Amino acid sequence: MSSSSGSSLNISSPLDPFDSSTSWSLAEDPSNSSSEPLRTLTPDLQPASTAVAVQEVSPWDIALCITGTLISCENALVIAVLFYTPTLRAPMFILIGSLAVADLLAGLGLILNFVFTYLVDSSVEFVTLMSVGLLISAFSASVLNILAITVDRYLSLYNALTYHTERTVTFTYVMVVFIWVSCLTLGLLPALGWNCLKDESKCSICRPVTKNNAVALAVTFLLVFALMMQLYLQICKIAFRHAQQIAVQHQFVAISTTKGVSTLSAILCAFGACWLPFAMYSIVADSSYPIIYTYATVLPATCCSVINPIIYAFRNPDIQKSLWMACCGCVPSNLSLRPRTSSDV
Repeated sequence: MSSSSGSSLNISSPLDPFDSSTSWSLAEDPSNSSSEPLRTLTPDLQPASTAVAVQEVSPWDIALCITGTLISCENALVIAVLFYTPTLRAPMFILIGSLAVADLLAGLGLILNFVFTYLVDSSVEFVTLMSVGLLISAFSASVLNILAITVDRYLSLYNALTYHTERTVTFTYVMVVFIWVSCLTLGLLPALGWNCLKDESKCSICRPVTKNNAVALAVTFLLVFALMMQLYLQICKIAFRHAQQIAVQHQFVAISTTKGVSTLSAILCAFGACWLPFAMYSIVADSSYPIIYTYATVLPATCCSVINPIIYAFRNPDIQKSLWMACCGCVPSNLSLRPRTSSDV
């Protein structure tokens, strides 16, 4: 600034807070030395960026997410094969397709649960209820579809002569719709008020499902498992009786029947090994129990949806043929082309 006499007058300018050369400190205000020291957090003490607390990722949740990805890929392949193969429209394949859809949703539910836990604010009630509702609906539909496939196999042996006239496609679709309506209703219960978000003492091992609802679901599963055991036992009895009635092919049929019984036993044991620990633990435990026990029982239960496509879809010669045709345009010579019926295991 220049004065009227032309001499230069230097005036001390105030500190520029945006000047990079200015160094602030926890000191007195330079504009008023007589005032009380102004205590401020200065730039040389303030952190450069706000620290964001990062939630530690549990290895169990990673394992569940990986399992969900595997489940989704397997069952998406099954659905694609059934959808693009017009010949696979029998009642048996409708039930297999419904099972694949249920397991696909279960896999997606596991992935979304991981996303909601670590990437989205899980404190929002809507997010929690939607995630849990999807998992309940999907896994319930998976179990009931397995039961429906078991009933279908039993009826195909018990009413072998009238099975194809009684078990129409329309009847099968009605049964599938009933299964899905029931399971969707179960999934909506937490969102309709049957949850423990406002009273943590009522929570089960799977928050926000209440202890009473978890026990009811577990007991229902045990009843379904008992019914499946009874049906498979009847299937074995019928198969052995058919083997004894065919004397000409006695040796061949006996070997085939023994193999079928072994397969049924493996299917039932795999289903029980996956779900029984979780069902029993849901009855005796609550939210106060260590979370590691919950993970240790939930992970095997989810693995059932990994096994289902192998047991009910990929072992089927018709589906195998469609897969080979889609992948390489040919069918292996050792692949059985005998039409497969619902009674086959």
